[in-house]
Amino acid sequence: MAMMPHSVFVDGAAGTTGLEILERLAGRGGVTLIELDESRRKDESARREALNDADFAILCLPDEAARQAMELLDPAAGTRVIDASSAHRTTEGWCYGFPELVGRGRVAEARRVSNPGCYPTGFLALVAPLVRAGLLPADWPYTVNAVSGYSGGGKSLIERFETPRAPAFRAYGYDMAHKHGPEMKMHAGLEHGVIFAPAVVPAYRGMIVEVPLHLGAMTGEPSAEALRAALEDFYADSPVVSVDTGSVPSELNLEVDAPPSDGMELFVFGNAGGWNARLVARLDNLGKGASGAAIQSLNLMCGLPETTGLRLPAA
Repeated sequence: MAMMPHSVFVDGAAGTTGLEILERLAGRGGVTLIELDESRRKDESARREALNDADFAILCLPDEAARQAMELLDPAAGTRVIDASSAHRTTEGWCYGFPELVGRGRVAEARRVSNPGCYPTGFLALVAPLVRAGLLPADWPYTVNAVSGYSGGGKSLIERFETPRAPAFRAYGYDMAHKHGPEMKMHAGLEHGVIFAPAVVPAYRGMIVEVPLHLGAMTGEPSAEALRAALEDFYADSPVVSVDTGSVPSELNLEVDAPPSDGMELFVFGNAGGWNARLVARLDNLGKGASGAAIQSLNLMCGLPETTGLRLPAA
């Protein structure tokens, strides 16, 4: 007997993340969309009804609005939630929506799933498995250098970068208190917070996240080869995350007009003497960093194949 489709309501569907989620859900089986027209999109009573009627609600809202949306939910309604904001990423009782790290079964059974941030997705994909394996120390003072396409900043930043006087490079986060910090520390199992140096470049989508390491100063002096092998083993069964094991590229690029992608590539670079290494993740900030991650979790929660509707490179 065919499985009944699951109803899905995307609250905040007019934003960048919401629109990309709708694109990935359009025309596919297994789900039906609950949609509000423009006149009712911000009407609280209409949103309340849609949230409680849905089997699944995906929140694509600012943090405070996401918290308010949760207050509109009747616990008896049974709606399961995926929150794409940063409101619940370190909140007790919420499952962190990174199936490769927390386990696909845990995401599949969860009632409240918090989407990882785009920058933390790259950092955690690189560091968390290596800390768990004991190859990297949990008490190391890690730094994260990252650049992202401007779409991750929402409508105001998109408008800024799509003007004739757009910046060529925008560095920010100099208050050392970026909201991604607690998320990276907690889900990597670290004793110290990370130094996070984010920047934005004039490409619509895509990001490169890098973690430089002084391996020779660490206890046990792990090698780049050992780190690469451990990551390759950890993601061996992942259809979304790949570890580069070929020849070392001379450069990594973000394309100005790159197509959407829900995959993520990981790289480990080491110098000849073995003292230094650079861990690098390349992903689409709107893909595995946002909308693609939400769809991946939704698929697991619906009991559907993990990659249904995802935009992945051909094997």
